[in-house]
Amino acid sequence: MTEKKRLTREDLYELKSVANPQLSPDGNKISFVQTTMNEKTNGYDAHLFVVDRTGATEAKQWTFGNQKDTNPQWSPDGSQLAFVSTREKKPQIYVLSLDGGEARPLTEIPNGATNPHWSPDGKTIAFQVSLLPGSSIDQEEEKDDKPAPLKVVEMKYKSDARGFHDEKKPQVATVDVSTGEVTLLTEGEQAYNLAGWTVDGESLLVWQDEAENRDESFEHALFTYEVAQGTWTQVSDRGSYHSASPSPNGAYIAWLGHHGEYKNATHADVWLHDVATGVTSNLTQSLDLAIGDFNIGDFQQNGTPVGLQWNAASDTLTFTASKEGNTNMYQVTVGGEVSEWLTGEQHVTGASVAKDGSGAAVTISTPTQPGDVYWVDGASKQVPPLTAVNADVLAEREVPAPVSFTFTRDGYTLQGWYIQPVGLEAGEKAPVVVEVHGGPHAMYGHSYMHEFQVLAAAGFGVLYTNPRGSLGYGQDFVDAVRGDYGGGDYEDVMALVDHAVANFDWVDEDRLGITGGSYGGFMTNWVVGHTNRFKGAVTQRSISNWTSFYGVSDIGYYFTEWQIGGDFADLDTLWKHSPLAHADNIETPLLILHGEKDYRCPIEQAEQLFIALKRRGKTTEFYRFPDSNHELSRSGTPSLRMDRYGAIVDWMTKYVKETSASEKEATPAN
Repeated sequence: MTEKKRLTREDLYELKSVANPQLSPDGNKISFVQTTMNEKTNGYDAHLFVVDRTGATEAKQWTFGNQKDTNPQWSPDGSQLAFVSTREKKPQIYVLSLDGGEARPLTEIPNGATNPHWSPDGKTIAFQVSLLPGSSIDQEEEKDDKPAPLKVVEMKYKSDARGFHDEKKPQVATVDVSTGEVTLLTEGEQAYNLAGWTVDGESLLVWQDEAENRDESFEHALFTYEVAQGTWTQVSDRGSYHSASPSPNGAYIAWLGHHGEYKNATHADVWLHDVATGVTSNLTQSLDLAIGDFNIGDFQQNGTPVGLQWNAASDTLTFTASKEGNTNMYQVTVGGEVSEWLTGEQHVTGASVAKDGSGAAVTISTPTQPGDVYWVDGASKQVPPLTAVNADVLAEREVPAPVSFTFTRDGYTLQGWYIQPVGLEAGEKAPVVVEVHGGPHAMYGHSYMHEFQVLAAAGFGVLYTNPRGSLGYGQDFVDAVRGDYGGGDYEDVMALVDHAVANFDWVDEDRLGITGGSYGGFMTNWVVGHTNRFKGAVTQRSISNWTSFYGVSDIGYYFTEWQIGGDFADLDTLWKHSPLAHADNIETPLLILHGEKDYRCPIEQAEQLFIALKRRGKTTEFYRFPDSNHELSRSGTPSLRMDRYGAIVDWMTKYVKETSASEKEATPAN
């Protein structure tokens, strides 16, 4: 038997991500998106594959080329597959016939077309387009080589995903599948976000925010738009809502969301609107569960939320929820009875449920399995794999499995994991890197993390937990971090280290490192400003100064108020929770990694920290990643992702593994 090799950062080029499974109307075929990193183009290719539900044949690739083909949608009769493709640079909607042949472009819109939804009769596809007020859908953008100022009139003028906003607004249009004729349905200053069709095919479901002051608005309402008459009817009240889904019999419309009782730390609920009576009820009001997928990963690409999916009888909804490190599938009846439908130590990243109850097509990731397509049998809950897209790579690589454990602190039971380094011999002690997730309202769990495996292969143990503020452990737990950054959450992280040192004899307490990104970067900065216990640290896309974050982040003004509890005038509060205030105390060698185009945690946060440390003669270095936003670690430029892995491993090797070990050897015995 051939000995397995250690996994490397470059193996990411060989591994494949699968996402967005879609079950055909007859329930026999499953389309999905497979994404790979392209080393030659330094980008990503995404293609559509189709596999038989029985697994009798291997998955077949349906699209090819150096582009992204995503968001597959079966036509109602199952004869065609619509999808979004970047083969002409701007995303456009294409259709592919099951009879074979080339994909046919349905749209050629200058600004691009996204979010396709088939009408129930299969004759029309509704979609989303972004337009300047007063412009036509086929109007080419005027290009001018001369620089021009950006006019800013709203606080929400930029975002990490889009960069600086122009004046375009999302609008709704339709295209005739047979003729290609496009009809623009909405226009103007208002933003319209398409959710789908009503069952009768006469109306569209559209989200609208009609607030005059959009800077202070974080809610919207659901409307129906009657296509023939052009009339609007409001369905929901205003809320932080998403994932609207009409029942097959047309009697109900369901959606997910909340009213911000705990700001962005609020659990979503399932809401049910009775079309006949106009009454809306909360089906999960008594359920203390994080509905949705909040499992942290750095691998999956081009997925879409599972949302709410009805059965044929229109009496049951299926959805995903995150609990104690797992993302699994749940059901709720129109009477409010909730049950777990699929369980396991796993991360369900996508799902398409058969309306007849026979099962569901799902994509699942685990810590040792990046992801595959599975069929869940509705009766037995057996989950046979339909693909093995990474079997060749995994057969030759060591991928150690994490071990889960719990510990208690301050009345909470906290969940943690450790991964032992590859090649650790019995009786040996190993250097350990503590990882802190971002959010803070996210969740580490049973999902593949390439970063963790790269560290384990490099000889480091990996230690991680879900401190207070994490989703998956109840509403009180997720809310407990607000107003207390650097308080109980910091103590939770340190308690994790204490527990590991006391209970795992392979952990070398003299060789500890820490890293994290976003909120995890904040915590890394905070930790090294409050303890010298760690020999090396890497802070990524971090927050160092809340007083400036308030005005420079794309979410700064409201996130700071919601999470820290103060605005720009409350300098005492913002500075109290700022790691930069404790720069004098930092003795741990600190590597700073940040993207140049990160608008979530702008690079000035890193600049301030770097200058403060260098001015005081501290050990620090600063890597600025060009053309990279907040998503560098997950979907950034492939070569820069490789550079990032290398920087982390090299720093931890120098200051945690090697320097600390040599210091220990140089210390004379008593």
